[in-house]
Amino acid sequence: MNIGYASKTLGFPEGRMRSLAMRNASDERLSELIHGNLSALEAVVAYCGANGIRLFRIGSDVIPFGSSPANRLDWARMFGERLAAIGALAVENKVRLSMHPGQYTVLNSPDDDVVRRAVDDLAYHAAFLDALGTGPEAKVVLHVGGAYGDKRAALARFVARCGELDANVLRRLVVENDDRLFTAEDALAASEACGIPMVFDVLHHRLNRSPDGPSELELIDAAARTWSTQDGPQKVHYAQQAPGRRLGSHTDTIDLDAFLAFAASLEERAPDVMLEVKDKNVSALKCLNALDPAGRMAALEHAWAAYKYSVLERDQKAYQQVRNLLKDKDAYPVREFYRLVDGALACQPTTGSGRNAAQHVWGYVSRHATTRERASFERLMERYEDGKADLAAVKRRLAALAERYDQKYLLHSYYFDL
Repeated sequence: MNIGYASKTLGFPEGRMRSLAMRNASDERLSELIHGNLSALEAVVAYCGANGIRLFRIGSDVIPFGSSPANRLDWARMFGERLAAIGALAVENKVRLSMHPGQYTVLNSPDDDVVRRAVDDLAYHAAFLDALGTGPEAKVVLHVGGAYGDKRAALARFVARCGELDANVLRRLVVENDDRLFTAEDALAASEACGIPMVFDVLHHRLNRSPDGPSELELIDAAARTWSTQDGPQKVHYAQQAPGRRLGSHTDTIDLDAFLAFAASLEERAPDVMLEVKDKNVSALKCLNALDPAGRMAALEHAWAAYKYSVLERDQKAYQQVRNLLKDKDAYPVREFYRLVDGALACQPTTGSGRNAAQHVWGYVSRHATTRERASFERLMERYEDGKADLAAVKRRLAALAERYDQKYLLHSYYFDL
């Protein structure tokens, strides 16, 4: 089973992409941002390859205002060599790329202007994947859209509009069931009518399904049949409902026991699974470590190096328990490791625990800091302990210092992101 994640990579500043306000979108500024974003994408593709992550969803704003008149650049020509090199790197690292336009890209709207913008946006996404040199296995994911008071007519409108799309766009398009309106069966009907694959979204199905409809596995199998050889392996979206939040809200992290139960339920099936979760690559690595039949302690030690200060600032007891757990170098206690880590991350830092972790992190940069920086940090810590500054301010200061003094161990931890 291949595992992937979407858009943002935590604990990896080299992969940070940037955007800008439309009012500042000059040709020069856009060119600068695109250059930086492509460097970030290249770094993320290499990161995924090095960590066994085989799927990555590229954020739509990799080219800022890619489908808007605000971007007048011929970016595909200007950055053609860079784009082709990134596509080749993805092939080399066996990383399957995809994109997913946002909620305002609605192909079945009754408003012609909305449809025109949707068509332009789909064309931009397809053009970006084309510029990378990817094959038709690199997909653009789209929901059916709105019901507009007549679900059957809305579905028919989606099918008709798909038929009007450029063939180069349609070959990349896949349709996904949603969590409120269009069920997996609706998306299958659209898939078959349009001649495009269907992405089965597990959480959406569990929230929006026909009471007497086919089972989850039956629908996954039906969706699998919509994927041809040239489309690549079937893709499934997997998320979990965040407790206490509105329906459809994704969890902060993947609950490992629930994920492993889902993976076991697939039996011999092995779709590509895109995780939709707030901690992105962190959960992807968690799931890969848990699925690895030849798991080694080194993988958990590597994970712990990234987690340790995030755990320390929340739960000193869990911090010590993990350290003890990792002493047996012949074991692979992957479930217990993540149980302790996830339990700690669910806690809120106290002033004392936040101070303790911050002082540990400060130890890495203090040796490089100037006299003025030392004094400034000490004042900030005093204000934090007096309740006049929050922990986020302390961590922003530490992040800036870690970046200034190139402390890669800190920058590649999750301390500044979780």
